Amino acid sequence: MPWVELVVAGLLEVVWSVGMKYTAGFTRPLPTAGVVVAIAASMTLLARATRTIPLGTAYAVWVGIGALGAAVFGIVVFDEPRTAARLGFLVLLGIAIAGLKLTGQSG
Repeated sequence: MPWVELVVAGLLEVVWSVGMKYTAGFTRPLPTAGVVVAIAASMTLLARATRTIPLGTAYAVWVGIGALGAAVFGIVVFDEPRTAARLGFLVLLGIAIAGLKLTGQSG
């Protein structure tokens, strides 16, 4: 269950990081509220996951999921650059996240 919590926490990090683009500098109340809720939920789930998963592993996976998800979202939705090098490094990031799961303590 801690790994499920960690993955959901990472996905919520994608939600709040992408959501910040829609807050207009936290001047739009509804998107801002959504970002605040997503941050709180993401942090709560991360904290719960670290009860079992080593902190370094949990944090790296959480940040990795957030970074990978936000980058992919940016490419797909915001038409950000899709260079071969960028896509290659995103694949490497995904491999690193999977590797941390596979080599970390089970929880």
